[in-house]
Amino acid sequence: MEKASRDVSSVQSVDRALIILDMLKEQNDGLGITELANRMDIAKSTVHRLLTSLKNQGYVRQDPISERYLLGLKLIELGSIVTQSLEIRKIANPFMNSLVQETGETSHLVVLEDGEVVYIEKIESPYTIRMYSLIGKRAPVHCTGVGKAMIAYLPEEQVRKIVAQRGLKKFTENTITSLDDLLVHMKEIREKGYSLDREEHEAGIHCVAAPILNHNGEAVAGLSVSGPLMRMDEEKVKFCTDRVVYYAREISKHLGFRG
Repeated sequence: MEKASRDVSSVQSVDRALIILDMLKEQNDGLGITELANRMDIAKSTVHRLLTSLKNQGYVRQDPISERYLLGLKLIELGSIVTQSLEIRKIANPFMNSLVQETGETSHLVVLEDGEVVYIEKIESPYTIRMYSLIGKRAPVHCTGVGKAMIAYLPEEQVRKIVAQRGLKKFTENTITSLDDLLVHMKEIREKGYSLDREEHEAGIHCVAAPILNHNGEAVAGLSVSGPLMRMDEEKVKFCTDRVVYYAREISKHLGFRG
């Protein structure tokens, strides 16, 4: 009973925090604690606690003069990620369809968020036996083709930060678990322009991936083709690599990349 009560309280707190954000988006000058408490018909102490949590996470900020609360920069960051993801999905979709038609394997599109890859688009292989995945799924960067393809284009300091935050968990016998080995691998990926995941994340799955670059040459997404080991022999991997690199470049061109 006590756990259920805590769960209900947690959900209520989340609901109230979201209501606060909705109220603040309508007020360019912000709102004070008393105003928010009156509008929500809850205690000022409760509003203060919620605002403190939101402020600590960057979702709201407090004007130092008026002491009123306004939306924080974290929301701009999240909005930018969502907008970028939607744009890339729209651009990439026809190329991903062509990629699947040519290779016969499942294609994924991912973005990097908080040190992990997030699958934002997927075109299924026509085969019955194929890789299991879901849009919205998160995966580590150090052992996925798309993850490695993206972090290879990050500054080394940022890669070290991700590893410090997320670690190098071992998923299979082929998973890279050494930071030094990972950094050497990143250099190889930059030189080749693509990455391979040979059963590093999932046993029995091979993946070929390439970065999608924006006008500044930054990796804003990753494109991949994945399939079971029984179909992804050396000849098939070589063919898939050629097509993934080609379509990743085509998508990059639509984002302004001229390299």
